[in-house]
Amino acid sequence: MKILAIADAFIPLDMLVDGTQALVDAGHEVTYAEWQTSSIEQLQEVNLQVEQNGPNGVDLPEEIAAQVRRSQVVITQFAPIGADLLSSSPDLEIVGVMRGGTENVDGEAAKKAGIEVVNTGGRNARAVAEFTVGLILSETRNIARTHAAMRNGVWLKDFPNEGVIPELEGRTVGLVGAGNIGQLVMKFLSGMDMTCMFYDPYLESSEYGTKVNNLEDLIEASDIVSLHSRLTPENHHLINSDLLARMKPSSILVNTARSGLVDEAALLEVLREGRIMGAAIDTFDIEPLPDDSEWKRLDNVTITSHLAGTTRDAFVKTPKMLSEKLLGLLER
Repeated sequence: MKILAIADAFIPLDMLVDGTQALVDAGHEVTYAEWQTSSIEQLQEVNLQVEQNGPNGVDLPEEIAAQVRRSQVVITQFAPIGADLLSSSPDLEIVGVMRGGTENVDGEAAKKAGIEVVNTGGRNARAVAEFTVGLILSETRNIARTHAAMRNGVWLKDFPNEGVIPELEGRTVGLVGAGNIGQLVMKFLSGMDMTCMFYDPYLESSEYGTKVNNLEDLIEASDIVSLHSRLTPENHHLINSDLLARMKPSSILVNTARSGLVDEAALLEVLREGRIMGAAIDTFDIEPLPDDSEWKRLDNVTITSHLAGTTRDAFVKTPKMLSEKLLGLLER
């Protein structure tokens, strides 16, 4: 098979070459291309544009597109594979995406052309799950805001949640989505003696938590609500003003998934008015945050710059995981 593997700033060429060695060893003809952006920040901006608007608004450099058209299998992480490129690639059979979703591939166009699109489920599940636990601790125990204050010479002891600073033991965390990431989050937090509940229409049970069939019930019962669903047209703004109104005044919302799962304006309103205790947010509708963003003015939030899935370990193992998956498909 003629396989094209596209490197980027997060999975660079040397890492990709090492990670696809199993395909080479199996006798496949693997060539490599580097999709170069001016910086990691620019790559993140392009990725956000693709996630929000689909892959058809961003074109690959022609030299890479030409290689795609000559390939039978394409491996990509962030590089967009749009409808025009798919329709002009007559030999293309499989697009393998080195991430949990396939937002950067036009799924409808691929299906129409008979091209199989596969993802790398769970590739950064541990990274995101660990980060989620870190955000929960940071927001409930005021770790980040204390650090920021001390760097400015302030020995901070006055917090938005100072009357209700909790320990996690005996508290309830409600997860919206319980796939690879959600399972690990529940595993970690149940080890800290939290009660774990989850809402997930696609999962019947978990050894780490109890399924709740009604999202409203989950929201009302939770001290911490943590989002781990994929963003689809059906669940856009799943967490809306009605559900936010059902949260406990002492609760926090954590989002390390997609910003579109939450009505951001509604969340900012309840935080501004103190109707929930706080939030810990890693993804936003506009990234990077503009200078005048209200997120930067609130004192009851922990905000991070879309970091949850970004670890070297996750990037190193991703091409290896996808290569093994592709080998299984190619041996059919």
